[in-house]
Amino acid sequence: MIKEAKIRKPKAGLLLVASPRFKNLSGPKRGTYGEKKEAVSRQIVESLNFIDIEYPGIVYEREDAQRAMDLFYNAKVDFIIAEFLSWSEDFAWIRFLRDCPDIPVIFVNVAKDRMAFETTLDEDDFVEYLCSGTLVGSLEASGSVVRVPRKNVKIVMGSRAEVNEEIRRFSRAALARTILRGSNLGLMANMNEAMWSTYIDNYDLFTRIGPEIHYLPYSDYKEILDALEEAEVKEYADELTSRFKMMEDVEYDKFIGCVRASLALKKMAEANDIDVMVYNDIDQATFKVSGCRAGFYHDWFNQNLSVLVPEADMGAGLATFVLKIVSGGHVNFIEPFHIETDFGTFAAGHAGPNDHNDPAWKDNVLIARDVRFAKTKWKYAGAPFGWYRFSPGMKTVTGIYEQDGKYKMVCFQAESLPGDHVLATYSHSMFRPVVPVKELFERLLKIGVTQHYAIVDGDWRAELADFAEIMGFEFYDIR
Repeated sequence: MIKEAKIRKPKAGLLLVASPRFKNLSGPKRGTYGEKKEAVSRQIVESLNFIDIEYPGIVYEREDAQRAMDLFYNAKVDFIIAEFLSWSEDFAWIRFLRDCPDIPVIFVNVAKDRMAFETTLDEDDFVEYLCSGTLVGSLEASGSVVRVPRKNVKIVMGSRAEVNEEIRRFSRAALARTILRGSNLGLMANMNEAMWSTYIDNYDLFTRIGPEIHYLPYSDYKEILDALEEAEVKEYADELTSRFKMMEDVEYDKFIGCVRASLALKKMAEANDIDVMVYNDIDQATFKVSGCRAGFYHDWFNQNLSVLVPEADMGAGLATFVLKIVSGGHVNFIEPFHIETDFGTFAAGHAGPNDHNDPAWKDNVLIARDVRFAKTKWKYAGAPFGWYRFSPGMKTVTGIYEQDGKYKMVCFQAESLPGDHVLATYSHSMFRPVVPVKELFERLLKIGVTQHYAIVDGDWRAELADFAEIMGFEFYDIR
């Protein structure tokens, strides 16, 4: 998928429903109901400047509803914002719920601090009173949401600022859905026979979530490796050594071997328009072809808003990509290793390429030997990698898994603690979860997961909850 399609603003269709019965009612001083609603609609559009809006005008009649649906579909909006501007006849709303294509909807009701009318004795106050009846309109409309029924409808109530913040979060989740439906997942080059529990159904992944799966053969990888020019290899090697400190025991020829393997992965992903590069880095074919495991995470993946994950885990690749789309941050890939109950912490990290490109934490990265493979038979045994002590701070941790044809998403928060590099071969950190550590993992074990998770700075649980609801995933927010 082209980069511009992944970094654009979310696009929303705006469906504002009002009453044709009231449209021309007016008082002598403050204008008609229709004029007041037009003014309100302009204010709503202006308040949504953080997204792109497709607005067909206020929906009064059946024909207006059809025109709105046609616009939203043709404009390929990511989601629809629906709001009743007062009480209204519900024939247009029911037609919309029944006939609109499968597009996520956020249905909002805005509560005002106080009303603008004093009594309803004069015509102006009476029209103002009718204009203020958003609650009665929303209550009436809510019954049809469940009776039609229609999935992917999120209901929100609050002040205009509160509602807009909910729309902002929902928009990120809806954009993630759109991006997934147009993205490409590259699996290199077969399933991981050491971890069958990570398998997910490829057909379901394509038809229900979106990414098109491409199997990337090692023969292509070898061709790309063989075609690498020494100048581009040296350029990437020099870039790495200019940014990160190299440990003294690293052998330079093995460093170059790993640079070549890592650069070839990037070029393979780029050549195949891959958004989620799933690398089977424990398959022996990897070592036969390249002589080592690729250990550097080329910054092209960040620049293209794509991701690279190891161990042929497509579900973990999906979780990493979703977190990347939603947050826009540097996403890392972990598996929890062990608990230290004395400190309420767990250690976690992962071997292989991990995103070490956050410029704020380049001092946390060392070019270090991959000691786990140092005594193997392969050509570049012990080749170095980007050894990253993950940045400190509170992280959102999430994973996506499949069970009996259904998908489930888990998330929780954990603080990555500052410290020195302590786990050789693994980019890693020590984590203190918000939930007591033994309780956290007991709950995860009971849900039934695997060992792989994505992490990113900040709290993105609300966006992930919206995404899971939109996608029909079971969602577990462990608090």
